[in-house]
Amino acid sequence: MRVSKFTGVAAGIAAAALLAGCSAGGGQAASGDQHVTLWMYPVVPDEAANKSFWDGTVAAFQKEHADITVDYEIFPWANRDEALQTAIAAGKGPDLVYLVPDQLAAYQKSIAPLNDLLSAERQKDLLPNVKDSVTIGGDLLGAPVLTSAQPLVCNAAVFEQAGVTEYPRTWKDVERLAPTFAAKGLYMLNYPASAENTLNLTYYPLLWQAGGEVYDKDGEVGFDSKEGEKALTFLTTLAEQKALDPEALTTNVPLEQTAIAQGKVACTFNNAVTEIEPFWGAENVKVLAPLKEEKSIAYGTVGSLAVLKGSKAPKAAAAFAEFATGADVVKPFLTAAGYFSALGSTEPLYPDNPLLSEVEKYVPDTTVGQLGTSSRALMGVLSPEIQAALLGQKSPADALKDAAAAAAPILKKK
Repeated sequence: MRVSKFTGVAAGIAAAALLAGCSAGGGQAASGDQHVTLWMYPVVPDEAANKSFWDGTVAAFQKEHADITVDYEIFPWANRDEALQTAIAAGKGPDLVYLVPDQLAAYQKSIAPLNDLLSAERQKDLLPNVKDSVTIGGDLLGAPVLTSAQPLVCNAAVFEQAGVTEYPRTWKDVERLAPTFAAKGLYMLNYPASAENTLNLTYYPLLWQAGGEVYDKDGEVGFDSKEGEKALTFLTTLAEQKALDPEALTTNVPLEQTAIAQGKVACTFNNAVTEIEPFWGAENVKVLAPLKEEKSIAYGTVGSLAVLKGSKAPKAAAAFAEFATGADVVKPFLTAAGYFSALGSTEPLYPDNPLLSEVEKYVPDTTVGQLGTSSRALMGVLSPEIQAALLGQKSPADALKDAAAAAAPILKKK
């Protein structure tokens, strides 16, 4: 069910607009005022806290901009792309919408670049890796709200059980330590390989650590490379050594039913500390730098507010985006949701939280990878091939070659 909050719009008109399946915004405002509509999603799981933030932010903004009316709607995560695509096609999309990087690529033709709409001061304050994640072809497509980091996280209790006193920093460390854990019936790494899992949290970080990329310099397949094969061979070798949970290679189950929760996995790079702390205990959660082969790098998402080209008030929409994503304004939103700032000028957000404060240190070492309109479709053909290699049905080289062949028609459509 969608939770909505409307400011300065008659309830009956708003309800009618919703029943018609469209946004209440679109830049149509009474008395000559500019009207901005924002579509958001429940980034903060606590509905009351989420509503409180946006109520307060809208009110504070409108005190400084009496000529701008801001309405917002909170949509569910499910089917968000379908709803947005339908609205844009009908010319009834919002002025502002929350998008993650692969959506920025997918909706690029419908997004108004912020190069001249977001202040130079704000653009300069963006963390370099964050700015890269919302920029395509030199166009800044979103005002970043938040970012995350997925460094290596290890379970001290599992290391103690295995009799291991050092933590891995490199792939070579993992390969050297894995047999010791396997001999104790423990798993060195967590690797969920079922299709429901995004490659951003599984294969891609290893591809980047090996020095590879999803696309090559010409925008064609880049994972079918020596770096890609090296990353997949790293995984298949661990699977052969029984250093990966075999159930996780085929089945997607709730976290509480996994080997992670059962205390059988030494390290993970695809689980947030807030997810695993209840199972491991804070004293056993060790936050470490991302693993390194050619380089140490991890995945970190970036959520941003994008102005759509259909907006009749793009400057007003960008003004609200800049206000709402400012360091002081967005801080309670970030801490309520457990995310990090996209701005270099922000003070540490979690000085009293020993786990999140450690994760926060690795935000500059994250990436979302290359952005492309085919990103999601590419995962659809690559995931099953990686799984086949992990199950011993194909060699890493053949799996990547077959995935590249399946990807070719997708890339032609871009």
